[in-house]
Amino acid sequence: MRLDNSRESSNIEDRRGRRMRLGGRGGKIGLGTIVLALVAMYFGIDPSVVLQNTTDPGSSYVSEEGQPPQATAETQFVAKVLAETEDTWTAIFNEKGWGTYPAPKLVLFNGATPTACGTGQSAMGPFYCPADSKVYLDLSFFQQMEQQLNSPGDFARAYVIAHEVAHHVQHVLGITDQIEHARQRSGGSAANQLSVRTELQADCLAGVWGKYSDSQRNILEAGDIEEALNAASAIGDDRLQKKAQGYVVPDSFTHGSSAQRVRWFKQGFESGDPARCDTFGASTL
Repeated sequence: MRLDNSRESSNIEDRRGRRMRLGGRGGKIGLGTIVLALVAMYFGIDPSVVLQNTTDPGSSYVSEEGQPPQATAETQFVAKVLAETEDTWTAIFNEKGWGTYPAPKLVLFNGATPTACGTGQSAMGPFYCPADSKVYLDLSFFQQMEQQLNSPGDFARAYVIAHEVAHHVQHVLGITDQIEHARQRSGGSAANQLSVRTELQADCLAGVWGKYSDSQRNILEAGDIEEALNAASAIGDDRLQKKAQGYVVPDSFTHGSSAQRVRWFKQGFESGDPARCDTFGASTL
């Protein structure tokens, strides 16, 4: 990616210098931690479903101030990618007549951190919390992408950020609330299908961001799109289930198969049009 001339976003909240200790009664981790282990490496986990179960009732994470975090090439990269999403979605909101784009904060943390959706943990991978309009990211996930998911590359990392920001776009446009209400009424595999369509739309919107940002500021280099497609494929439900348990259960999908995630990212990138990201109206995914 060509980001040398890109500005750095000021919407970074760096909590990496804070240590987290488990407070409350006994300091025990509950069943939710086991559940989180099953969904580790997923993008865009619904925190209202998962985060609230990360600790036993009566327990809480307490923040302790530590040394101020130091800026690194990695944090500068994150700040520049976030700025690219801000500039792109501000322009798209203006063009579409959607009003002013309220850019989200991106929180960098280590291990665990409090959120308005509950306690966030690194094992969850990056996630978006609609209750506080913040994206949460432990930078160690980038190492996991390279070492465990075989998804290296700067644009693969940018795709992660763009996908979570796309969840913010969905929230701002009211899509998140509509789908959550529908999920609560549906339950079971029908609710899972709505989650899949939500995640695939975020993949598509991430593609729209990539196309628009490149058309305006020429940020992409040879091989960048392949990096994003490889990352999208690596975190498909089918591939993760096969790796974790040796078999695939399509009815339990929440994010979509590898092929679906690749298809919808390509749909967004090739069209550059958010209107082409209507996964909820699509007859096939």
